[in-house]
Amino acid sequence: MDDLAALRLLVEWGADEALLDAPVDRFAARPAAAAAVGSAAVAVGFAAAAAMPPAPLPRVNAVIQAQVLAAAAGTLPDLHAALAGFEGCPLRTMATTTVRPDGNPGAGLVLVAEAPGADDDRTGTAFSGAPGQMLDTVLASIGLDRSMVLLTHLVPWRPPGNRAPSESEVQACLPFLSRLLHLARPRRLVLLGAAPAKALAGTADSIRRLRGRWLTVTDSGGTGQVQALPMLPMDQWMRSAATKRDTWADLVELRQSIDSERNGIEPLN
Repeated sequence: MDDLAALRLLVEWGADEALLDAPVDRFAARPAAAAAVGSAAVAVGFAAAAAMPPAPLPRVNAVIQAQVLAAAAGTLPDLHAALAGFEGCPLRTMATTTVRPDGNPGAGLVLVAEAPGADDDRTGTAFSGAPGQMLDTVLASIGLDRSMVLLTHLVPWRPPGNRAPSESEVQACLPFLSRLLHLARPRRLVLLGAAPAKALAGTADSIRRLRGRWLTVTDSGGTGQVQALPMLPMDQWMRSAATKRDTWADLVELRQSIDSERNGIEPLN
């Protein structure tokens, strides 16, 4: 192949520039001294790289960011606005909307579930659709309605596929829930499932062990303690005769506790 044909071939292959002014014979013998120096330099370079600790990757601590934003919120609308601007939880990018609590913040009773469902994600309101209708029916059975409770979740965004939120996702969102409880100042909590009980009361027991007995939740603002009643999560309420019986027993316990103090809620007739 002549030089012109070789040049045309290089152009066809995409070579569009020369790296050196003069060609280099790669098959020529390399000077021994230069080879030794080069090998030593490479060895030293690898040794130095191995001895150096990896540089930390810069990242924002999502929990600290959430704590700062939540602590600055003096009202519930301020808190929701702070949550809307929080980007430290990846669930936010997978959900349709940020789900707001529903009900009465001043009622003295807060129900906390694990995470929003598909209906909540569409409407942006906690306990929407068929699950919300079932909750309304169950609350009515003990003389309550949404004007007498505040309904919320551990995390305000629906996890994809209705999976459980991860521990890191819960911890990133927990400062906002803690601030909500601090501002609402409830007298009682109902924790629907093991995840809310673990996050707020610090217990790792199963919900079967926890349900029906009151736990103590300490206000993150240091203003006092709140009594919390763990219950089975809503998706288990109607699963069997046993779960129906346990759910009803817990509802009666809740109603009796409310009646014992007459906290502005009419007693069950």
